[in-house]
Amino acid sequence: MGLIALPAALPAAEQTYTVKRGDTVFGIARSCGVSSSALAERNGLSRNYYLSIGQKLVIPAKQPARPAAAKPARPPAAAAPPRIPRPIQRAIDRASVRPGRWQYIVIHHSGVDTGTMKAMDHYHREVRHMENGLAYHFVIGNGSGMGDGEIGISRRWTLQLDGGHLASEAQDRVALGICLVGNFDLHKPDARQLESLRALVDTLLARCRLSPDAVKVHQQINIVHTRCPGTNFPTATFLNSLKPPPPRK
Repeated sequence: MGLIALPAALPAAEQTYTVKRGDTVFGIARSCGVSSSALAERNGLSRNYYLSIGQKLVIPAKQPARPAAAKPARPPAAAAPPRIPRPIQRAIDRASVRPGRWQYIVIHHSGVDTGTMKAMDHYHREVRHMENGLAYHFVIGNGSGMGDGEIGISRRWTLQLDGGHLASEAQDRVALGICLVGNFDLHKPDARQLESLRALVDTLLARCRLSPDAVKVHQQINIVHTRCPGTNFPTATFLNSLKPPPPRK
């Protein structure tokens, strides 16, 4: 096989190679980091890739790897709203709520870091002398006495009784009360309590056909000054996160 005439000047990225005994197109291409077809095409070699000792080959420049096409970024999936447990949902749905019965949903803390509905009921009945016992319609536990995030329903909801959680009897007649176990002057409510609170509030808004501005914390609505539900309760964040419930079919 005759020598191949080389161009007078090679592109800067190309080099030449002199064929030695035992060389093959495949071996040269592999050692130079190029494909054998690119090497053969650049040097006009036949399909059988015959080489001669002393033959000079042009080693084609390596082609930079093409960057993988960037996939369009997917928008972050919206966090699914917390869902209320089915037994709680059924109990809320079973109550006979007449239109316009409730105008507010009021959030409280218990002021102590341990509590159960039974203990609260005993205190309100025996110490506060409340005829209907537990002042709230719902209680959400913190893992000390009740499960963390556990939602308890009192007879004030199931029987649709007035609340006993505000300083005004007129407000108690139209305000549902939710109490989170804990002292939020000392610490924040935990994540599970807030998830349960959000799920419960969303459910009650839909059940009672209320808008988010019906949700208040105790200190916003009570006629007597109170810090409840504590300085560490995320009032603005929680209230701003509420959205109007979907229309009931």
